[in-house]
Amino acid sequence: MSNPEALIFDSLPYYDNDTENYPELQDKVVRELAKAGRPPTALHPKVPPPFELFSNNPVLKAELARVESHEPFPALDTVRYQLPAPTSRPGSDEEWQRALKNAYAQLENQRIRQTNVSLLQTYGANAWKIHNYRLESTAKLVEKALEDLKELTVEVNRNRKNHQTRVGQQLTALETRWTELISNVLQIELANVAMEMEIKNVEEREAELAALAKG
Repeated sequence: MSNPEALIFDSLPYYDNDTENYPELQDKVVRELAKAGRPPTALHPKVPPPFELFSNNPVLKAELARVESHEPFPALDTVRYQLPAPTSRPGSDEEWQRALKNAYAQLENQRIRQTNVSLLQTYGANAWKIHNYRLESTAKLVEKALEDLKELTVEVNRNRKNHQTRVGQQLTALETRWTELISNVLQIELANVAMEMEIKNVEEREAELAALAKG
């Protein structure tokens, strides 16, 4: 047996107009829907599962969590870009070694930055153009998919309207026929009641005449 929650019941918005013709019926529908309770917690089987962003990148995932929680962006650590000398005078060998290593690290960092700037000046413009071209191609594909989806939606709604209009005419004809049959049945029942009353009156009249004849 199929799961009842997996069934899709389509309404008849292109045929049913009872709520427009009878405003009190619309109020009743609203009250009934309000009493229906909470919506089902389980999603429909055709609904895709939720997509988790940055599941393979913990850094971006943590940054997304920070933005969602409205936490401020952490301040930049400027200490690493400084060249502090030993605090004591004249300073121990260990302190001078630590300061020297920090100076070497800062020098290497500046050299790498200069290399990156040189690479950016050489290849940055073309790389940016290629990136923009890819973005434009992706945007065109997305726009094309959106237009196709809109056309598909319009086609589905058009088919629904045609189907509901055609079936609605059949429902109207059947409802009219049902009303006629009910009316005929009521007329027959009334005729039967009248006939029974007439038969009863005739029987009573015959009984009266028979009584008079015997007298």
